[in-house]
Amino acid sequence: MKTKLIENSFKEAQEVLESFVADGSNLEKIQQAGDILVTMYRQGGKVFSCGNGGSLCDAMHFAEELTGRFRENRPALAALVIADSAHLTCTANDMGYTRSLARYIEALGKSEDVLLAISTSGNSENVLEAILEAKQRGMKIIGLIGKTGGRMKDLCDVSIVVPWNGYSDRIQEIHIKIIHILIEYIEYHLFAK
Repeated sequence: MKTKLIENSFKEAQEVLESFVADGSNLEKIQQAGDILVTMYRQGGKVFSCGNGGSLCDAMHFAEELTGRFRENRPALAALVIADSAHLTCTANDMGYTRSLARYIEALGKSEDVLLAISTSGNSENVLEAILEAKQRGMKIIGLIGKTGGRMKDLCDVSIVVPWNGYSDRIQEIHIKIIHILIEYIEYHLFAK
């Protein structure tokens, strides 16, 4: 019985992944996002990433693989995750939680930069505020979203939506695969010999 639960979980995850990959427009959107990031790096920009909870963990993973190392040794790439606890608690206390991410973009975002915004619902208020702030600065926005895309879907330059209406963990599993593919795409186009 216990192994059936485990098997069913793997099968459900496999179904969500297969369904996502079967829609060719999803692959095209990942390529578009990759091209935006490659162009940004070639023009001397940096990428910000943000989210809440598990999505913040994914945003952190994205940034550290760029500033650190993914598969191959190569120069460090400029990537900032909005996860500074002093900043987040200061702005949440003084301005409200919904401004906590946007204020960081306001301080450091430039038109040549990109924001990777992650939300499984597409409706996280603080992520939406960060997107609006990035738009005001002329930044490109890539959204990793779930369910129907929520309000984020129409605000991002590229919205990659995992159309799963169940628990968020299945959406996050696809998000982390997309993140790894984006990093691989960046490394290939900037450093392949």
